[in-house]
Amino acid sequence: MKKSLIALAVLASSGAAMAQSSVTLFGIVDTGIGYVNKSNAAGDSKYGVYTSGNYTSRIGFRGVEDLGGGLKAGFWLEGEIFGDDGNSAGMNFKRRSTVSLSGGFGEVRLGRDLTPGYTKTSSYDLFNQTGIGQFMGWSNWYGSANDANGIRSSNMVSYYTPNMGGFTGAIGYGFDEQTSGHAGRYMGGYVAYDNGPLSVAVSYDDRDTVLANRDRNALTVGASYNMNVVKLSGIVQQTRDKIDGASNQKVNAYMLGASAPVGAGEVKIQYALYDQKAFDNAKSHQLSLGYVYNMSKRTAVYGNVAYLKNKDGANLGLAAKDLNTTGPGNGKAQTGVQVGIRHSF
Repeated sequence: MKKSLIALAVLASSGAAMAQSSVTLFGIVDTGIGYVNKSNAAGDSKYGVYTSGNYTSRIGFRGVEDLGGGLKAGFWLEGEIFGDDGNSAGMNFKRRSTVSLSGGFGEVRLGRDLTPGYTKTSSYDLFNQTGIGQFMGWSNWYGSANDANGIRSSNMVSYYTPNMGGFTGAIGYGFDEQTSGHAGRYMGGYVAYDNGPLSVAVSYDDRDTVLANRDRNALTVGASYNMNVVKLSGIVQQTRDKIDGASNQKVNAYMLGASAPVGAGEVKIQYALYDQKAFDNAKSHQLSLGYVYNMSKRTAVYGNVAYLKNKDGANLGLAAKDLNTTGPGNGKAQTGVQVGIRHSF
C-alpha cells in the first residue's frame, strides 16, 4: 500500500512538471497561381505556381517552460517552406532560431531573429510583407546581401519590454563575429504606443553591410487607426547607405493603405511611392488591391492585383516569391496577379 502511494505521488509530480512545459508544432502553407507581365527588360511575361502570396509559408516548433516566480524559458525554431517545389533548396531555420527568458521584466532573446526595428513597423503593411502587393521599403536597394535589408540578423541579443500603459519597445545587437571589420553587425530597435484603435511606432536600424566601406541605416515611422468600418495604415521611411569617401545614397519610401471587412473576408487597397534619390531621383509608384475570404479560422482564399509604374531611371519590379522579376526596364510599368489558398496549423 505504501509503495502504491509513493508511485502515485511520483506520477502526480511528474504530471505537474509536464503541465509546466509545452511544445507546439505550427505553420502556414500558402500557395497559388500568379502572373507578372514584363518580368524583364525584354518584355517577357512570367506565370506559374508560387508560394507565400498572403502570408509567408513556414513550419516551426516553439516551447515554453514555467520556471516559477513568473519566470519562463522558451525556444523558437522556424523555417520557410515552399509549397510549389517542396523546398528543393533544402530546409533550415533561418526565419528564427532563438532561446529566451521572459518574466515581468520583459523578454531577452538569443539567436537569429527578425530585427526589433522591423518587427513592429513592418506590421503596418496591409499585405503582410509578402506577395506582389507588399510595401517594398525594406528592399536591398544597392545590391547588398546577407540580411543587409535589416529584416533579420544572426548572432543577435535582443530585449523586449513589457507593456507599460500602452508603451512598448525593443532593442537588439547582432554581433559581426569578424576578426577585422564589422561586416554583418546590426544595431536597432523601436518604441511604440498602442491604445485602442490607435497604434504608432518609430524604429531605427543600422547595419554594416558585406560591401566594403558601406553602412546602411533606416528610420521608419508607422501608424494605424481602426475605425471598425475601415482601418487606415501608413509608413514613412528613409534609408541611407553611408559610403566612405562618397556621398550618401538615399531612398525615401511612403505607404498609405486602407482595409475594411466585407462579408467573411477583408478588402484592402494600398499605395506606395519609392523616391530613389540615389538613382538620379528615379521614382516608382505602386498600387495594390487585395481580397481575403476566410473559409474557416484556419483556411482562406485570396486574390491580389498590383500595378507598378517606374519613372525616369527607376527599374523596380514587383516582389513575388518564385515569380521574381528583374524589373520591366527603366521607366516601364509592370502588372501582377495572384490567386491562392492559405492554410494555417
